[in-house]
This record gives sequence, C-alpha cells and structure tokens, in this order.
Amino acid sequence: MTPSFWAVVETESQREPLVRLLLMRTNRETYCPRIKTKTRITPLFPRYLFVRVVDGHWWDIRWTPHVLRVLTFGQFPQVDEKLERAIVVLRQQEDRDHLVKLPKLEELRRGQPVHIRSGQFAGHLALHDSMTSHDRQRVLLRLLGQVVTVELPAKDCVVVA
Repeated sequence: MTPSFWAVVETESQREPLVRLLLMRTNRETYCPRIKTKTRITPLFPRYLFVRVVDGHWWDIRWTPHVLRVLTFGQFPQVDEKLERAIVVLRQQEDRDHLVKLPKLEELRRGQPVHIRSGQFAGHLALHDSMTSHDRQRVLLRLLGQVVTVELPAKDCVVVA
C-alpha cells in the first residue's frame, strides 16, 4: 500500500477555488494557503494548490476541469518530505481566519547602508534610497568617484548591521 502524500496541482488562472471545490467533491483533501493583501484575500501561490494523494491514485486529478497539470518528479508525483514539512509550517502560521501570516519584511530607511550580495555589483556597499516596487529597490552606489542610482532586486541587498 502506497502512503498518502501531498501533490502540487497547477490550475488555470484564478481557478484555484473552483478546482479545490471539484476535488473536494471527490473526497480529496486539499489545501490552498491564502494571504490577506491590503485590499483582498488571495492565494499565497497563485495558480497552485495542494492535493492529498491516497494509495497512489493521482491520475484522475489531472482530468479535473481547469487543472493544467500535476507536478511530478519524473513520470509520477512522489512522496516529498520537504513539501510535507512546508505544508505543516504554513498551517502553523495561519490565524483563526485560516489566512497565512507571513513574517514582516525588514523596513529599510533612506540612507541605511546595504551590502549587495549578488549580481554585477556583488560585494559593493550602497545606501538605500527607496523601494521602486514590491521586489525592487533603488540604491545609491559610488562608482568611479560618482554616486550612481541603481535599481536592484530586493533579495540582492542585505542591511549592514
């Protein structure tokens, strides 16, 4: 007997609730972690949800309306301990409304020194200027004796303690 495990299902855009409902009607356990943004509640992983596979019966999930594919490792979905642990951690971070509470990102102040850890400016020190979007920031970098404004992915910049 094959143990049960979680599989990742890719859905059509904005069809996660419908696919989840259709899979739940076939007595399958599903999980679609959600977060609250400033204006609405959205899936944490847009277009993806998790489905519990029991006894290796996963192929019929693929033929559920609005499902694009079941993510596999090779030809078949398999038991993945990291995925199992990730779902446990996500569920532990849910509040009473079943919304995942993500840790707050460190707020950067203008003029705060940052270390650039990757990309073409890796190893340089810069000063934080502003955020340009949710995942990019503008920094002031001294190059060839001049201060230059550069936009970088936020993940490439680490605050200097």
